[in-house]
Amino acid sequence: MTVVWINGAFGAGKTTTARELIDLIPNSTFFDPEVIGGALTHLLPAKHLAEVGDFQDLPIWRRLVIDTAAAMLAELGGTLVVPMTLLRQEYRDEIFGGLAARRIAVRHVLLAPAETILRERIANREVPADLPDGDLRIRQWSYDHIEPYRAALASWLTADAHPIDTGALTPYETAVRIAEAVSSGEVPVCDIVQTPEPTAETLAAGVLLFDEQDRVLLVDPTYKAGWEFPGGVVEPGEAPARAGIREVAEETGIRLDDVPRLLVIDWERPAPPGFGGLRLLFDGGRLDSAEAGRLLLPGPELRDWCFATEEEAADLLPPVRYERLRWALRARERGAALYLEAGIPTP
Repeated sequence: MTVVWINGAFGAGKTTTARELIDLIPNSTFFDPEVIGGALTHLLPAKHLAEVGDFQDLPIWRRLVIDTAAAMLAELGGTLVVPMTLLRQEYRDEIFGGLAARRIAVRHVLLAPAETILRERIANREVPADLPDGDLRIRQWSYDHIEPYRAALASWLTADAHPIDTGALTPYETAVRIAEAVSSGEVPVCDIVQTPEPTAETLAAGVLLFDEQDRVLLVDPTYKAGWEFPGGVVEPGEAPARAGIREVAEETGIRLDDVPRLLVIDWERPAPPGFGGLRLLFDGGRLDSAEAGRLLLPGPELRDWCFATEEEAADLLPPVRYERLRWALRARERGAALYLEAGIPTP
């Protein structure tokens, strides 16, 4: 099962091209995630919708896009052609990672006309006689998102997607280019860490590593939202501390010689669709400047990493994860492990 994700600025011609493409790729189906956004206007309270400027900022939208794409492929098989602008790398990682967790390959294509051509296309967009104001708002929306598109191009988008200059191409010609590039393997499957979603409570082990200023190492995984500690799910039959050592080596390249000391055991309550489970944090010790300098650059598993003070970590970590860190640091100072429930110590 495969997804061909057609990305590009608003007004780049993604939807028209996608409709042409399904006639060129055998057993392919069109899926427009805008439908999910439209459905949310009927599902969510207006007050909640008003708090965001874009459906993509709603976690429910991103999850429904993943679930709907997976359900359609389970029903129909073949290839799903998805025209949708994704300009925030963390949203791309969340959606593509969620698809990869379901063993769905994603091929990422970028329609990339010159900005002058893009602006011309937006300006020449036809305005339906019965809805001039609505279409004008959409046109302005497209203009407003040119700058975020330009920023994404400069930071990550061109390195991630297969670009096609559509400045001199019709939608059909663009679709032909995409079909040829997909069939020839010119558009590779995205390099995404496949992390299957749990089907029951999980046991996970994280390791705190410190620099010479006692700042803690945090990582930004590509396969889920939010900053984290190096670590991951303990595999069946694996000792939790050994799992932490393995994950540290896989994610950062740092190989720990000694078994790390336990700092906290935290029970994370289920929060559907998540199952929760036990989360352990270990003390991996202090890295000297040479060891810290050997940290791997971001790759398939990590978008970024940094050393952070406790105060800085509060702005990076989700609240429960931050509480887990906060109490782990207290346990490290006291030399005694703590038992937590949802980040709160119990007597």
